[in-house]
Amino acid sequence: MTGEAKPGEPASGRAALGREFGWLWAAYAVSAYGSGLGFGALPLIAVLALHAGPGEVSALSAVGPAVGALVALPLAPWMESRRKRPVMIAMDLVRSAALATIPVAYALGLLGFVQLLVVSAVVAAAKIAFGAATGAYLKALVRPQDLLVANARFESTNWSSIAIGPPLGGAAVGLFGPVATVVADALSYLLSALGITAIRRREEAPRTEDGSTNTNGGRGPVPAGALLEGWRHILGDRTLRALYLNNMLVSGLIMATEPLLAVLLLGRLGFPAWQYALAFALPCLGGLLGSRLAPRVVARHGRTRVLRTAGTLRAVWLIGLAFVRPGIVGLLTVMAVELAIIVHMSLYTPVLAAYRLEQTPQHLVSRTLTAWSIGQQTAIATLTALGGLLADATSPRTALAAAGLLILTTPLLLPRPTRTARTARPEPRPARTPS
Repeated sequence: MTGEAKPGEPASGRAALGREFGWLWAAYAVSAYGSGLGFGALPLIAVLALHAGPGEVSALSAVGPAVGALVALPLAPWMESRRKRPVMIAMDLVRSAALATIPVAYALGLLGFVQLLVVSAVVAAAKIAFGAATGAYLKALVRPQDLLVANARFESTNWSSIAIGPPLGGAAVGLFGPVATVVADALSYLLSALGITAIRRREEAPRTEDGSTNTNGGRGPVPAGALLEGWRHILGDRTLRALYLNNMLVSGLIMATEPLLAVLLLGRLGFPAWQYALAFALPCLGGLLGSRLAPRVVARHGRTRVLRTAGTLRAVWLIGLAFVRPGIVGLLTVMAVELAIIVHMSLYTPVLAAYRLEQTPQHLVSRTLTAWSIGQQTAIATLTALGGLLADATSPRTALAAAGLLILTTPLLLPRPTRTARTARPEPRPARTPS
């Protein structure tokens, strides 16, 4: 591989991970920034173009991804028996084609709410499949000691796209209409597919559990047990099981506060829309800091300590959102809380992602990552719905306080150092911080 470091040497700098990883990273960046531009586009179109009510918008935000998770479930064993690069390209093309139907239908005056639901489900399923295939491909593409650096680069790209994309997307909608960002998002997936196509390294044929080459190519019926292998692997490993349960609750509780905070800030406290957008865009820049520091912090303190410390610190700040007040003090409070959460999330996530890949056999990576994503999406949808019901029965501030108190219990699920030491493989020395 071009620019590959010699065995035993830590990778540092862009060239150290190879030209093929550079193409993969570029493809990821293009689609991430496209998704950032199109963040919240479907609910926005439902409101502006179809005059949908709160119930329809909530259904679009919850039902589409939930159906997508169900669709993604049988894709996991199918992916496991195929080369991952063609799967990634196919999922990019599926997402691009699905999103492209929206501006076409809008221009013809045929756009309907059911179409938005279908597109939401297709995009959600393809996103899960793409992420699972990417994880399996990444594990084969870079050395084990470089997985943390690679995941840290993906994480920094993700947070920068969230910081920059939504404000630019809002401006594009104002200038060019409600479907402008959907067009940009669809084009970004086409460019991502081209970037993955540019990777010239030959991918080995998938192997079965006994190490033999899989010659089935994904043909034939999928055994029922194969659908659950990802969960069996996660739940059969005490450390992965603890990290999985912790991640579902933390992700679900944090995401459940977003609609509650929107109602509180924009409705009850009267924040203007630009301040609301600013309160979430600027703290995302903290994700660049956390993800960039991850390899260096792990090298200094060890992976186990980083997972426990960052995993705890990302959970202790959420309660602060229940005390937001009107005016500049309230705005600064939201920004400070979001910044603290994001810095520790961006430090924790690439360490978790690298560990999860290291502990998963190659023939189970796609199914394990799919199971992980489905569990996370299910938790987010469930806790968001429960948060909405609690807010309706009491108030958004009470629901925010409940989420903040519940998340304080989640560090109890993090694996203790002695448990990690017994179940984890020896930690490879991570690469230095990426350039």
